[in-house]
Amino acid sequence: MTTQIRPEEISAILKKQLTDFEKRVEVYEVGTVLSASDGIARVHGLADVMLGELVTFPDVPGGTMGVALNLEEDNVGVAVFGEIRHIKEGDEVRRSNRIASVPAGEKLVGRIVDALGVAIDDNIPVETHEFRQIEVKAPGVIDRQNAHQPLQTGIKVIDALTPIGRGQRELIIGDRKTGKTTLAIDTIINQRGEDVYCFYVAVGQKRSTVAQIHDVLKRNGAMAYTTIVAATASDPATMQFLAPYAATAMAEYYRDSGRHALIIYDDLTKHAQAYRQLSLLLRRQPGREAYPGDIFYLHSRLLERAAKMSDKKGGGSLTALPVIETQAGDISAYIPTNVISITDGQIFLETDLFNAGQRPAVNPGLSVSRVGGDAQIKAMKQTAGSLRLDLAQYRELEAFAQFASDLDETTRRQLERGQRLMEVIKQGAGVPLPVVYQVAIIVAGVNGFLDDLPRGRVKEFEQRLFEALQTKHQDFVHLFNKEKQVTTEVKESLNRILSELKERFAA
Repeated sequence: MTTQIRPEEISAILKKQLTDFEKRVEVYEVGTVLSASDGIARVHGLADVMLGELVTFPDVPGGTMGVALNLEEDNVGVAVFGEIRHIKEGDEVRRSNRIASVPAGEKLVGRIVDALGVAIDDNIPVETHEFRQIEVKAPGVIDRQNAHQPLQTGIKVIDALTPIGRGQRELIIGDRKTGKTTLAIDTIINQRGEDVYCFYVAVGQKRSTVAQIHDVLKRNGAMAYTTIVAATASDPATMQFLAPYAATAMAEYYRDSGRHALIIYDDLTKHAQAYRQLSLLLRRQPGREAYPGDIFYLHSRLLERAAKMSDKKGGGSLTALPVIETQAGDISAYIPTNVISITDGQIFLETDLFNAGQRPAVNPGLSVSRVGGDAQIKAMKQTAGSLRLDLAQYRELEAFAQFASDLDETTRRQLERGQRLMEVIKQGAGVPLPVVYQVAIIVAGVNGFLDDLPRGRVKEFEQRLFEALQTKHQDFVHLFNKEKQVTTEVKESLNRILSELKERFAA
């Protein structure tokens, strides 16, 4: 018996097979490496991959990962996290169907992690079930409220003249080796007992520097509420680019649960340089100084995530202290002006002041906080006004007095008071002060208690005042902490303490 084959049946089967084949070709979950060099892999075949999605290279020992950053017509630009030398042409690439995300939660406190949230301190994995996408939309206007709660840094010149509020973005800017990192670390140390979770993001720094910072924080008991996110100079540019976003996602866990967090980006200059490197390798169009056109958006979408949330959203806050390094004090350069325009003020550290022994080397004239007195307790607001005015007059007269041979009595007194106030705002590293100590010494300076003291003895007077407040005058400290403003009673008590100390000091 012979079977008759009909041509139309064969045609129908072939058409069906071809149709199914075309459908399978359109949906690729596995791709192939076309080329791999300089930290970038060009991949063909991942038709449905998402921007920012993690991909894996299963052929590479250890399972190297990457993130899809460029979605082009015929290929995908993948920035590789690990060693690119192990990836070769023809290697398989698999989608993870997961946008880049990092672990979040209390388990990260006290740890040093990389940009993907992997522990790099003692190899004990971070165990948490909470994961957050590293790139999310910043809170809307309605979900925010004004920054009105002070975030005390413990540094006199900042808490008095450029106060920082919870939810604010205050830029720390200056040349290298002017004390930017020291200022940020002191702020973290001062959060002890304040229920503020701190994140220090090291971008492009040496591993030895990160180790030193960890040691300082640990010695001061600050690692009990701090997480260090490190993308060091030896890490790929991809990790340096992702680190600030990853740390912000970790910090938002506290902000969104009604708590308070502080994040320090050290520094965004190196972050911008890492992004420029990635963009040029991905063949994106270069613009000014070879930075890509979206370099402003790079930092604005990061810093806008810092916010003081409305009461309806829990009232939590995320405060950001970005650091920018300038060249020869040029704050009008491309990246500094970008970040200045995004932030709510800047603390400018000056090389000349640093070299002259003024530490911290904050220039009170160029430093500003756009939150201002809203972020100060009433006592500091009442005291700081006189300090700002006296320092402004001193800076004006100082330049004039260099060329004047004979000065009238009023000018001479203003200059002498200004010199003593500059001594008052000096402060050593690693010794943040409570507000009551700051207010006490500033009141002594602006009310003339230091005018007839030799300039070299101002710090000695300050030390004796702090010792007296700590031992003999605890009742005044309790009164101040209760009132939080310079009432008649507080003023009389403080004047009495200062007068007694002045008599003993003069004797």
